Amino acid sequence: MTQERASVATFKGNPITLIGPELKVGDTAPDFKLIKNLLEEVSLQDYAGKIKLISVVPSLDTGVCDAQTRRFNQAAADLGEDVVILTVSVDLPFAQARWCGAAGIESVITLSDYKENSFGKDYGVLIKEFKLDHRAVFVLDKDNTIRYVEYLNEMSEHPDYDKPVAAVKELLA
Repeated sequence: MTQERASVATFKGNPITLIGPELKVGDTAPDFKLIKNLLEEVSLQDYAGKIKLISVVPSLDTGVCDAQTRRFNQAAADLGEDVVILTVSVDLPFAQARWCGAAGIESVITLSDYKENSFGKDYGVLIKEFKLDHRAVFVLDKDNTIRYVEYLNEMSEHPDYDKPVAAVKELLA
């Protein structure tokens, strides 16, 4: 049975229940199986040897999620080839591909957690009430150790954009 945790997370001020552990800096990131593009399955191993910035959003078709993904797409230009930026949502891969095409997103890889919500459960971001992933940002080093994590208290707020990018740059130094 997957653990539910007491959460201070809210959606528009209303409490929501997050499923899974609250990961912390220093933890080894759980492996994942997510869907890329048109039904290609990928895991954490597919990004071995890279620094990973994982941006988790409920749905790309909302204003904050759209802005979050665009902002990290812009940041990618300054981070180089040793870094991969992954945006995880429960959107279907077809919708993700359509959104990326319309938004001109070329530097962020979108991955879908729609099949089993296993990423959401393992990273502690699955929202029980909505079956969406809660907004969060993780930075993993090349060995998949978590070096930065931010779980948003309010789902509709923006994450801190500067801190995860700074964490990535520190790992590049």
